Amino acid sequence: MTMLTPRTPTKLAPPGKGRRERKAAELESRTRLAGERLAGFSARPGASVLQELSATRSGLTHAEAALRLERHGANTVAHERAPLWWVQLAKAFRNPFIAVLVFLAAVMWWQDPSDPGVVILSVMVGISGLLRFWQEFRSGRAAEALKKLVTTTCAVQRRAGSGSAPTTFEVPMDRVVPGDVVKLAAGDLIPADLRLITSKDLMVSQAALSGESLPVAKADTRSEDLGLGVPPAERGGESTDPVEADNLCLMGTSVTSGTATGVVVATGADTYFGSMAGSLVGERPQTNFDNGVRKVSFLLIRFMLVMVPVVFAINGLTKGDWDEAFLFGIAVAVGLTPEMLPMVVSANLARGAVAMSQRKVVVKRLNAIQNLGAMDVLCTDKTGTLTEDRIVLDRYLDVHGNEDDEVLEYGYLNSHFQTGLKNLMDQAVINRVDEAEEVVVDARFSMVDEIPFDFARRRMSVVLDRNSIVGELGRPEHVMITKGAVEEVLDLCTHMRDRGERVELTGRLRSHVTRIAEDNNRQGLRVLAVATRTMDTPRETYSVADEEQLTLVGFLAFLDPPKADAARALQALADKGVAVKVVTGDNDLVAARVCADVGLDVGRVVLGTETDALDDTALRALAARTTVFAKVNPVQKARIVRALQADGHTVGFLGDGINDAAALRDADVGISVDTAVDIAKESADIILLEKDLTVLEQGVIQGRTTFGNTIKYIKMTASSNFGNVFSVLVASAFIPFQPMLAIMLLVQNLVYDIAQLATPWDRMDEEYLRKPRNWDAKGIGRFMVCIGPISSIFDIAMFVIMWNVFGADSEAHQALFQSGWFIEGLLSQTLIVHMIRTRKIPFIQSRASWPVMVMTVLAVLTGLYLPFSPLAASLGFVALPASYFPWLIGVLLAYCMLTQLLKTLYIRRFGTWL
Repeated sequence: MTMLTPRTPTKLAPPGKGRRERKAAELESRTRLAGERLAGFSARPGASVLQELSATRSGLTHAEAALRLERHGANTVAHERAPLWWVQLAKAFRNPFIAVLVFLAAVMWWQDPSDPGVVILSVMVGISGLLRFWQEFRSGRAAEALKKLVTTTCAVQRRAGSGSAPTTFEVPMDRVVPGDVVKLAAGDLIPADLRLITSKDLMVSQAALSGESLPVAKADTRSEDLGLGVPPAERGGESTDPVEADNLCLMGTSVTSGTATGVVVATGADTYFGSMAGSLVGERPQTNFDNGVRKVSFLLIRFMLVMVPVVFAINGLTKGDWDEAFLFGIAVAVGLTPEMLPMVVSANLARGAVAMSQRKVVVKRLNAIQNLGAMDVLCTDKTGTLTEDRIVLDRYLDVHGNEDDEVLEYGYLNSHFQTGLKNLMDQAVINRVDEAEEVVVDARFSMVDEIPFDFARRRMSVVLDRNSIVGELGRPEHVMITKGAVEEVLDLCTHMRDRGERVELTGRLRSHVTRIAEDNNRQGLRVLAVATRTMDTPRETYSVADEEQLTLVGFLAFLDPPKADAARALQALADKGVAVKVVTGDNDLVAARVCADVGLDVGRVVLGTETDALDDTALRALAARTTVFAKVNPVQKARIVRALQADGHTVGFLGDGINDAAALRDADVGISVDTAVDIAKESADIILLEKDLTVLEQGVIQGRTTFGNTIKYIKMTASSNFGNVFSVLVASAFIPFQPMLAIMLLVQNLVYDIAQLATPWDRMDEEYLRKPRNWDAKGIGRFMVCIGPISSIFDIAMFVIMWNVFGADSEAHQALFQSGWFIEGLLSQTLIVHMIRTRKIPFIQSRASWPVMVMTVLAVLTGLYLPFSPLAASLGFVALPASYFPWLIGVLLAYCMLTQLLKTLYIRRFGTWL
């Protein structure tokens, strides 16, 4: 027995590379090997393929099919499954800053198990992780619910035994095995990779695999074997791209018209689709958000590692109480830490996801919200995303390229009267004609005979009888109408119809009409020729031999039209600083036409084969200046995305096909639609439930708002905390007692942080939303160092006031000193939020949202109340004299004015604020 198709190797990636590079190399190796194996099946005669597979045209026996199913496994491809809930829960807490908070809580518990700070930090960590888990868990379940199989069975021909007659059964797709004979009809999803053994008028949509907008003709013989198309020698050898093979139908594609029978040559992971899917599962690459959070987290940790030991040493040396110095050092670490950061980030992202869900968008991964806002390049597939993924008749032209209703009429007659399955172009012609005209046509003509389409002729003809209303009374008049590929129809034409006259088709006129067709082809249109012949001797039957001496009437030109909102959506993205690049598997002419229609500056179209000849550095330069990439395979798409990322861009990818899955996964944010193939939806971070591209602009704005509120909290809190710690450092060196008790620091931090819970509901200035925003750890560090010490100036001013004006200059009066600084510190922290949240003048040019205003008032009232409350004694506070408050107001006003002045200087110097 001949061995069946070998399984695809599990690992093919070269060693010594990063995980992302290994995945890319593995994907390229798998698809190349699958393509070479399928090219071998395509090149051999059908009988030879059947023999190699130990199969027959009658199909396998049930026993043979069962054995092969056991040997090869189910006909399924690898796909991402939602993680178990407890795994997803654990991942929600995987964050460097959460690790710091857990460490601080553990140290505080070791020092004093009853310390309320332990509970506070634990609650913050718990809420942050649970919020992220719940939102992603719900979104994951919603995405799973979107998966809808078009069909779950296929027609397979099998036999009860070796001598039995074949019978056609409906078999679940996952039970199909190599060697099975599958019958295909219009609407069927191709269940596996097939080598055709019979076919009739077969048209297959390969958009999901190749990006081609129009269906392609398939047959059981190759075009080059029939003397059609470009010979392999002129193409540079045999093609190993199975998508281009005329006699192969691949898993994931679908039949639009016609019928066929094919033998299964590969299933599951061994299919061309499966070779791609196997490399698209597992850990996802780090995105812009992941890298940004990590950098910011480690920046804050470095500040902590520097400041805390210094405070501990100064306190221990000046006070002599090292236990108290250690406790105060831990309190400073907590004070320096924006402990609400994980929770605020999660709340921001969750709020963004909820807002997007109201626009019928499922956010599968919360981080994608921020990545959408940071996106400055959107790579998009064409078919089904920018276009409607349907065929329309765009124009009907006479031999001079002018629109002519007579051409439409003859095209309609051909499509309307053919008795076979109508393909998408026939349907497009019929849809162009009004119903009233259809009734008139039916009255004027009746069917005599037809010459069906076949793959070798690439045309079909109908012969109609002109009824007596339009023909000579009593004498039948038969007219043949032929429609098909331009070259094939032109070869049969001896005349053409020119302004109502039948003229001879001379060599010069033949060149003229050929140029008309080519001009439309260059505009990205699929062109068919229409020709007629009035039969000299009417009869009942006609044959291919009668397709001669035709008169060319004109041309029908088809396209997959752009979506109505595509141009508006892309312009809106451009206005928001997002460059759009089209990366499609369709041909360059079609791609250029669609891109021009939606308002993109096309420039030079780069083909996928050109990118293969470039190293990564050259590809980065090419990707930066190119708007449209065409005839791009899945590996090339993903490589283009990575090249743009390597050039410093945050890249989004919008696609819905199998060939988009790798790029969707590698992009910082992958976007798909609910009608996409399952693997595209699994690879995407965001799924649009409605094909409304304008929602992308809303998503970008939501992402930038989410990021703005997150960075706002980080800068406000980190700079304020840094200023407080700097003040503690100064106070520890010159004051003979603790400037603030550890419990006071914790309470101050808690009140301030609770007030910041309203941050996700704040609004962002319109100017901030106009361009992409990205993480800048260096900028945050600079902001902390430049803006943080401003508060220290007024903290020190309050130290001086408390020491000299209110006599809090000894350990006996330290409670008064600590209470005074507590109120000033908390109120300055809370009010400065309004100074930092905008680059404008607060309260006048830019106002915070009402939740932020309410929380500010509550925090201020809480700070003022605590030293006078029943809790004062247990917290170490004493009541402050009334004369303290005018000083407090003066300090706070001076603080706000100086901050506004320095904000103006900072923006002038660095050109940025948030």
